[in-house]
Amino acid sequence: MQPRIPIPDDRPWRVLGLMSGTSADGVDVVAIEVDPGAFQDGKPFRSLLGHHSARYPAQLRDQVLAAASNRLPPEELCILQRGLGDHHALAAKTLCAALPLRPDLAALHGQTVQHHPSKGASLQLADPYVLVEALGCPVVWDLRRRDLALGGQGAPLVPLPERWLHGAGPWMALNLGGIANLAVWDGETTRAWDTGPGMSLLDLAAKQWLGLPFDPEGGSASGTVADTILDRWLHHPYFKTAPPKSTGREVFGEAWLTGETALLESLPLADRMATLAAFTAASVAIEAARIAPWPAAMRGLVSGGGTRHRRLQAELTARLSLPLEEDTAFPSGAREAVSWALLGAASALGIPGNLPEVTGASRAAVLGSWVWP
Repeated sequence: MQPRIPIPDDRPWRVLGLMSGTSADGVDVVAIEVDPGAFQDGKPFRSLLGHHSARYPAQLRDQVLAAASNRLPPEELCILQRGLGDHHALAAKTLCAALPLRPDLAALHGQTVQHHPSKGASLQLADPYVLVEALGCPVVWDLRRRDLALGGQGAPLVPLPERWLHGAGPWMALNLGGIANLAVWDGETTRAWDTGPGMSLLDLAAKQWLGLPFDPEGGSASGTVADTILDRWLHHPYFKTAPPKSTGREVFGEAWLTGETALLESLPLADRMATLAAFTAASVAIEAARIAPWPAAMRGLVSGGGTRHRRLQAELTARLSLPLEEDTAFPSGAREAVSWALLGAASALGIPGNLPEVTGASRAAVLGSWVWP
């Protein structure tokens, strides 16, 4: 394949992937080696060279959450784009200096602050020009909107990289970020979509009632699940909608929690947190049941920040018929950044990065816009 950008063809590519998830807690940067000639065989990933996680300062995270909740005026939204660009650029430079490494290209996800697939719109912030100036290499960004332009959800886009990483199926990969999503590969067909809340509501509850950005290991979720409340939540229209579908903080975020606060505050704190953990687990189980019966020898893998929440993991074990094992192939937080790096390399080669059967797009397409040094 002929690369669309000038990259050496006599060695593996060194690619950065930068991912800021819906948990809105910071940016994960990875550097990987990619074999550009191995995409056709489905095995382009060679090795992880390094990983760096850079948490958002409190003020920057507050601005991100305000933007996601329609509380940030246009002027501040504009400035936030630059602030996120600076943060991503510093994180990438830190990793490159530590390795040391000069990347051939970088793939920038940016921070999602709005996602409205029914209207064909999604917004990820982080100025790619700042990143280009910091790294001196081409940067591909804004990978979701091509799929949206083709009638797709713009998400999830990681199922194709998951196939490149996991190989032969059958397997189900569950990611518990701010929003939970699953991908299933049975060896013939990929199915993937957002299942609903992951850690978004639990983290907002921790901030509201614990004064913390998250509940360490889910230690406060030790109470009894309020089944009546949980049952009402599970009648949310999102769980009645068939895939392809995707969601975000616009649905399961600050506005949702505000609407439920009075009811939740009638419960002891431990019961509030337990019920929210059960909501994530039960919604995953409901959505995963769309795939039943499971193919023989199906392997269940789980990754993301939710793997460290003990009550959430216990609720998943109780509610999900498929046993889950933690995906330890990459450091915590690195997997989606690795996927984004692979999507960036695919774009450089002119290889489509979306799966129409997953997103609902009218066709597969090469994703992203390029910025040059």
